[in-house]
Amino acid sequence: MKLALLRHAPTTWNEEGRLQGLSDIHLSRAGRAAARGWRLPDRLYGWRRISSPLLRALETAALTGLQDPEIDPRLREMDWGNWEGQTLDSLRHADPTAMATNEAAGLDFRPPDGESPREVRSRLLDLVRDLGADGRDTVAVTHRGVMRAALSAATGWDFTGAPPVRMPRYGLLMLTMDDNAALFPDDPPVIATGGGR
Repeated sequence: MKLALLRHAPTTWNEEGRLQGLSDIHLSRAGRAAARGWRLPDRLYGWRRISSPLLRALETAALTGLQDPEIDPRLREMDWGNWEGQTLDSLRHADPTAMATNEAAGLDFRPPDGESPREVRSRLLDLVRDLGADGRDTVAVTHRGVMRAALSAATGWDFTGAPPVRMPRYGLLMLTMDDNAALFPDDPPVIATGGGR
């Protein structure tokens, strides 16, 4: 089975470098224009369609032609807790030692009152097991944190150091799932969005 993960188009908070998490931010004007111009591989339009419940993902699904997706809360972004609305640069500047220690924890990095990447990966793998039981190739509109969690599950990356597969800011992460609901990078693993539809 194939699983394609598409990150939502930009919001004003993305453009300002702010952590969004569960904050329900609409796409920016530039983000809407970008999503309208994205050209996804034709085969994806015949696949099962699912989406995060957050507005930025639902708007991206509609603007890219992935109409009427099923909503699954397991595709929501990582909860950044008390850090939502802030920038990583400002957090690193405010307390460099504490932030460095937290970031070095990799999968167990945790914002105050937020969620760790390990927890994001766990809920994503719960969804993957359900998708495997369904057996249909699936395209999911989601968030960068979820895509990074999927890459971790597919490659063993522990969120320390650079990811083993370079993901563009906006693009598709293509994965294959085996009969045991294990994920593996597809070939190619990343497809950049762009062009017209």
